[in-house]
Amino acid sequence: MALDPSMPILVVDDYQTMVRIIRNLLKQLGFENVDDAADGQAAIAKMRDKRYGLVISDWNMEPMTGFELLQRVREEDALASTPFIMVTAESRTENVIAAKKAGVNNYIVKPFNAQTLRSKIESVCTG
Repeated sequence: MALDPSMPILVVDDYQTMVRIIRNLLKQLGFENVDDAADGQAAIAKMRDKRYGLVISDWNMEPMTGFELLQRVREEDALASTPFIMVTAESRTENVIAAKKAGVNNYIVKPFNAQTLRSKIESVCTG
């Protein structure tokens, strides 16, 4: 199954430069329907209003971390099945294990390029 370029994607990061970078990479891959949120609280609110085909979230955010956002998403029945990719600058094994246990679909370590992002999206969105 091919990726759906019209699939709505939510990028969650408190660092606007990173949001822009991910947006640009998604655009290179053909995705135009991209929203963003500056923190976990805003992301949850947007997810309750709109059905997203994918969430790409940074791990290190304030006041709600990406890990806490992932846990909240997995706890809400209406949101629980949303594919979720965690982005982090740290590749600490315990973080990867914790994220997997919490239900993350995939994990990207910064820095990354469009090809890496494409393969991660394909692995979670085309099953």
